[in-house]
Amino acid sequence: MSQTIVVKIGTSSLTHSNTGNLALSTIATLVEVLCDLQRQGYCIILVSSGAIGVGASRLGLPERPKTIAMKQAVAAVGQGRLMRVYDDFFSTLQQPIAQVLLTRADLVQRSRYVNAYRTFRQLMKLGVVAIVNENDTVAIEELKFGDNDTLSALVASLVEADWLFLLTDVDRLYSADPRVVPDAQPIERVEHLEELEKLGIDVGDRGSAWGTGGMVTKMTAARIATSAGVRMVITDGSTPQNIPKILNGESLGTQFKPQLHHSNARKRWIAHGLIPSGKLYLDSGAVNAIQHGGKSLLAAGITEIEGKFHPNDAVQLCDAAGVEIARGIVNYGNNELRKIQGKKTSQISQILGHGGADTVIHRDNLVLSS
Repeated sequence: MSQTIVVKIGTSSLTHSNTGNLALSTIATLVEVLCDLQRQGYCIILVSSGAIGVGASRLGLPERPKTIAMKQAVAAVGQGRLMRVYDDFFSTLQQPIAQVLLTRADLVQRSRYVNAYRTFRQLMKLGVVAIVNENDTVAIEELKFGDNDTLSALVASLVEADWLFLLTDVDRLYSADPRVVPDAQPIERVEHLEELEKLGIDVGDRGSAWGTGGMVTKMTAARIATSAGVRMVITDGSTPQNIPKILNGESLGTQFKPQLHHSNARKRWIAHGLIPSGKLYLDSGAVNAIQHGGKSLLAAGITEIEGKFHPNDAVQLCDAAGVEIARGIVNYGNNELRKIQGKKTSQISQILGHGGADTVIHRDNLVLSS
């Protein structure tokens, strides 16, 4: 299949900051750019914010709602209006679109994850541009994406996208917030996210008045996307024309180089779809066996356990310093695991009083962290 591009546009780019009304000229330009790319053979998915902002504007609210119930109600008002606007613009260019509303549960449950994947692939085969948003009207707090930067990165991982474009209210990543620090230095390319930490770059969480995300959410998105083999770009949302220019090699925005590529769909699901329920701390031997030997995790290598979890839940695997080295699906709940941690495999059945799995996490259910 052709290259797949996921484009996320934020509320700050979609609406006028002073009124919350839609920036129709920006939307028209974005739609034209995406239709041109679709005609060139790219597969396009658009992750669009704005439902709450549009709903608030339509209801005459002076600021973004704060309670969950109010946000969900306002999103329900705004979502229909937002899709109507998109449909009008895309229809003018004879481009069919589809609305896809997701909750975190759609990625946590394996069967729903696979179903979402198949739906997206079928839409792309049909030449349809999928417009994605979180299903704010029904999502519960524990299963919310929280922001559309994270949602777009998870969608990019799900569909094995080649590119993820985050269209925002700055033209690229800077060494500090350019709205506050005038001499902040632009960053054109990031090979490894650790480079930013070493440079002491401020990636504070300040967002716009109507949006939810700041640079912190974009760094989270970068970790998810790059570890799934997706090249991510932060660029100016007011000039969507930058997207084809960047695809053609121009040095615009900030590009994040892909890292590990979890080609196995199940491992991408483990790495990015599941929400860890606990942490396992490992000794140096277990860390080395997992990172460099491709081995399963045995009870003998576990030194400490955090959290409450059940068999088949996801957990983080950390070294002695607390740095995450991998994630995986456990064969034991936390209570049984505390009884056998640090013990040899041959002792498990005697300790538990019944036969158990030889491995705490089998290597097929284990994914290295980037």
